[in-house]
Amino acid sequence: MARDTEDNVETDRLEGVRHPREQLAFFGHREGEAAFLEGLRSGRLHHAWLIGGPQGIGKATLAYRVARAVLDLDPRAEAPASLDVSQASRAAHQVAALSHPNLAVLRRAPGTDKKAASATIPVDAVRKALGMFSSTAANGGYRVCIVDSADDLTIASANALLKVIEEPPPRSIFLIVSHAPQRLLPTIRSRCRRLLLRSLSEPDIKSVIGSLGSPWSDTEEGVLSRAIALSEGSARRTLELLDADKVASIDRVMSLLDTLPGTDTKQFIALAEGLARRDADENYELTLETIHRWVSDKLHEKAHLGASRLAPLVEVCDKIARSAREIDVYNLDRRPFILALFDDLAEAVRRAA
Repeated sequence: MARDTEDNVETDRLEGVRHPREQLAFFGHREGEAAFLEGLRSGRLHHAWLIGGPQGIGKATLAYRVARAVLDLDPRAEAPASLDVSQASRAAHQVAALSHPNLAVLRRAPGTDKKAASATIPVDAVRKALGMFSSTAANGGYRVCIVDSADDLTIASANALLKVIEEPPPRSIFLIVSHAPQRLLPTIRSRCRRLLLRSLSEPDIKSVIGSLGSPWSDTEEGVLSRAIALSEGSARRTLELLDADKVASIDRVMSLLDTLPGTDTKQFIALAEGLARRDADENYELTLETIHRWVSDKLHEKAHLGASRLAPLVEVCDKIARSAREIDVYNLDRRPFILALFDDLAEAVRRAA
């Protein structure tokens, strides 16, 4: 049975969407796929790959796709022409079920009735999973370890992984997914072949949505197009926004932000009142995320003005994050926070103009 840290349960799986290990369809990232194929064909497949890029663009899907292809290989056969593997193949079934004897998966532990979901991948889980590499592969083929994601490793667990990567066993492959590869241990980065995946194009995202079937593929075209426009090239983010009410909420906040440094007090009060309701948690989080993205866009747009001119926007962004944490920790009223937030943003925009 595959070594897995979570009893086959995902902590952040989107309801109604196939997990990357179950997804055989693949869109975009052809250069990344070609890099693996070149290694297989040449017989010089690098033992460790750092697959980086924004969240929700297909990094884990590519990692599982590579794992399926490698685990499906007949050691005596020629290298494959593609990474496609039949859904009926034994390797595809075993990878989907996390039951392949030559596959180890490292990920966060799920929550239980008595314990919250783990925020990290602990060192004990890494050592247990990597025990697979102490023996020979079941069929003389490759052994594969997928880390999804390396951003969840602690310093101790990252060092435990590093020890195996530094002296890799024969015919072993480590597929390390990271949303922020620049933050990983330099020693891990230096031993990996880095593969940076870019955001998906609109046609590729539409293909991803279409491949999922109903109800995703039945989304009204206007909502789908607006969700893609707001997704920053992330298929996951698009799926999260395939809701007319969510899109309308984002557009409302964006329209208020775009009026800054002008102030429409009635609109700000109405928004604050709405976000203060007990049933508004999702919209509240969506609003904070929208504000963060708006500020980030402003910083990129005005980058030519220099750091000193943009400092007010950076400072207000940090202040918003701190205040939001305090609201959550102490369960404070959100209304004063939302009103103060827009006042601070207005002043920051005025100073950065």
